[in-house]
Amino acid sequence: MAKRKVDPKNDETIIDIVEARDNMQDYINDNKGLIIGLIAALLLLVAGYFVWKYAIVAPRETAAIEQISKPQEQFAKDSFALALTNPGAGFEGFVDIVENYGGTATANTAKYYAGVSYLNLGRYEDALEYLTSVKAKGDILPVMKHGNLGDVHSELGAMDKAQSSYKKAISSTENAYLKPYYMNKLALLHMKEGRTNDAQKLFAEIKADYPESSVAQEVDKFLIK
Repeated sequence: MAKRKVDPKNDETIIDIVEARDNMQDYINDNKGLIIGLIAALLLLVAGYFVWKYAIVAPRETAAIEQISKPQEQFAKDSFALALTNPGAGFEGFVDIVENYGGTATANTAKYYAGVSYLNLGRYEDALEYLTSVKAKGDILPVMKHGNLGDVHSELGAMDKAQSSYKKAISSTENAYLKPYYMNKLALLHMKEGRTNDAQKLFAEIKADYPESSVAQEVDKFLIK
């Protein structure tokens, strides 16, 4: 019978693994109550999340989606005051949707609509409050949020903030309609402040990069030739 060759290094490794396993088992035995408590807490956390998401948020989201349809109709007709608080047929306006369905994606959308509605009604401080609180994600909402904030700041006379908001709107999109639209707004703001060179650069960029856009047809009258 062949004798097993003994490798001291391998034997030491095996001993270390055995010792580690035994130490771990001792730790588990000594702290069994703590470990069970942690596992139970984790399970409660997971269960709580799913209850919150599917039993609380989901039904409220569904209800909010149903409510927002009517004020959106009024908004589309430029009936901004009605859209905010009294869209009719027993539906809630944007303001009530924000208050009653907080935490839902629809309430966040309602904040944007409310902000734009107040902007159109000339209530700029209210518009600023709602638009600032919008959580803007995706391809369109960020540019619309910052673009409208630019308009609000401009109306309030905060030109530095208006410029910053327009720049954020421009940098947040590559949309061939929205980007030149807000580039033009920023250029006009520069013109208003006497920053002719900055305005000219933007007008030229619009003409060169977005020749098919609606604003490209308007910048010729501002370009110095």
